[in-house]
Amino acid sequence: MSNWWHWNPAESRVKGSFAVIGVGRFGSAVCIELSRAGADVLAIDNSQRAIDELNKIDPSITARVLESTDEEALRAAGVLDVTTVVVAMSEPIEVSITATLIAKDSEGSRVQQVIARATNDLHMKMLQRVGADRVIFPSKMQGQRLGLELVRPNLLDRLRLDDRNSIEEIRVPGPFIGHSLRDLNLRKNYNVSVLAAGPDNQLTVNPPASHVLQKGELLVVMGATDDLAELPGS
Repeated sequence: MSNWWHWNPAESRVKGSFAVIGVGRFGSAVCIELSRAGADVLAIDNSQRAIDELNKIDPSITARVLESTDEEALRAAGVLDVTTVVVAMSEPIEVSITATLIAKDSEGSRVQQVIARATNDLHMKMLQRVGADRVIFPSKMQGQRLGLELVRPNLLDRLRLDDRNSIEEIRVPGPFIGHSLRDLNLRKNYNVSVLAAGPDNQLTVNPPASHVLQKGELLVVMGATDDLAELPGS
């Protein structure tokens, strides 16, 4: 059965709160990635079976069965109170368009960003016309990627080495700007190794400890995925 309603965006460990409308392969991948990062995520689907399958994978996700074209039901569920809504279903087309319009245009909506899934260029144009801030043509893997982007906006690219370790390219987090690698001592303080640093297309591989990180620079780091997730602003 789906979880009963205990929605409290203020308790989120990740900046912002999220609702995912439609929990098929793509939507489930987004929900799971958000949940793993400690985000408050509300899953919506009109299928009890889809909700039950999601809760089998991650029982901590708050999920409700309701129609995504029912404005009052979405409002009562708390969808219009979150920061970001992902309209993860692409068909029927009119359903995804209506859900996007409700999230963006309903009276009193606090939604700041709507990311919607499209099946073709015409669908994309219609979603943009009703207010979608971003339109994507996804797969399950891209769903995982979108989840990462939402909770770790500094992350530019990730190379998975194995089940535990990754190499990631990120924008230098705000707290690191103006500090040298020696001062930051990322190996000691975060248990990650710096492989390269510097401006776009001018990375210095194995940079010296005296290298001072600047705003907008890239930082390539390697370590356990959980440790990398602890980097500030990533």
